[in-house]
Amino acid sequence: MATKAKTTTTEEFKVSGDQLLKKVKDLIHQGNIRRITIKDQQGKTILIIPLSIGVIGAVLAPPLAAIGAVAALITECTITVEREK
Repeated sequence: MATKAKTTTTEEFKVSGDQLLKKVKDLIHQGNIRRITIKDQQGKTILIIPLSIGVIGAVLAPPLAAIGAVAALITECTITVEREK
């Protein structure tokens, strides 16, 4: 029986600080996400959130709180999303 190799794709989104939390929540609900990386305007990594299938609810509360704190400090950022296909 042959197994299908999983591939990873990367997408980037530029968002303002006030839209950061909403965008991350939307991405998480879409599924198939392995990792979310948030970078500031200069490209410096601020936060990396590794995700796996089945991560829901209370497990996401601390990272989402951290994202809210980051959003309050920055005006614009880039979200890099790694998806598994």
